[in-house]
Amino acid sequence: MAKAFASAGDMEEKKISFTQVGEGLYAFTAEGDPNTGVIIGDDSVMIVEAQATPRLARMVIEKVREVTDKPISHLVLTHYHAVRVLGASAYGAREIIMSDVAAAMVEERGQEDWDSEFDRFPRLFQGHEEIPGLTRPTTTFSDSMTVYLGKRRVDIMKLGRAHTAGDAVVWVPNQEVMFTGDIVEYHSACYCGDGHFNDWEETLQNIAAFEPKSIAPGRGDALLGEEMVAKALESTADFVRSTYQPIAKVVARGGTMKEAWDACRAACDPKFSDYAIYEHCLPFNVARAYDEARGIDTPRVWTAERDKEMWNAFQG
Repeated sequence: MAKAFASAGDMEEKKISFTQVGEGLYAFTAEGDPNTGVIIGDDSVMIVEAQATPRLARMVIEKVREVTDKPISHLVLTHYHAVRVLGASAYGAREIIMSDVAAAMVEERGQEDWDSEFDRFPRLFQGHEEIPGLTRPTTTFSDSMTVYLGKRRVDIMKLGRAHTAGDAVVWVPNQEVMFTGDIVEYHSACYCGDGHFNDWEETLQNIAAFEPKSIAPGRGDALLGEEMVAKALESTADFVRSTYQPIAKVVARGGTMKEAWDACRAACDPKFSDYAIYEHCLPFNVARAYDEARGIDTPRVWTAERDKEMWNAFQG
């Protein structure tokens, strides 16, 4: 009998934290589950990341209503993954913003990603019957755009490929706070199955160049203060390097995917085995790193069938 995905048995609800990361800025976090950012402007609220379902989105809204009664006008989605975008309908935002690349990826592989993630993370998709369909943006941008929530300026931009080809970050300049999506994680494994290993570290350096005072990462605790920010940026870079470099060496000598798996585990297990979703991410990360090291620049589309074939091959 095939072994279930590592996250399939994780059905315990996570403890939610709602942490202030700047004046009128909050990070909704849940012990390694996907995070959501909240930006309160003069007249309305911007949400960063929608959550996987309307049910989970309502948990975010409940926290928002503890600090403001202003309407939610904008929703920014940093990339296309189902666990980030399919709760969008709950917010009733008049604008849903994505990068042009992320929007194209919704059309190219959004349904396949939804189908595959549904099996990978059953707990996150409880209440999935409410999802009206794929989440598509009302507004896209190529490089950057600025939104004013009254007098509050919010800059949304692409700083490079990393977690996906379409990653965006959200920068609030008057507080020097950034919402990074899954480009940055804290004590949580990076999911690299749709990533770009050779670009990721430069993108992290581009984030560091802003000298953020705080960061709301994609997963894990809010990063408060420059010391914690620097620590998370380096640990994320270390995770990406430690995953890719041993696999690239295996590929260079003509080694197999199973040899790449063993090499990656030898490098990463001692440092990262206690990170959230580590075992879940590992096979997807190895498969993508193996492809990238062989010169495949565009990540192959994950489908429910490919997920299972890859998972079973590694378990064997």
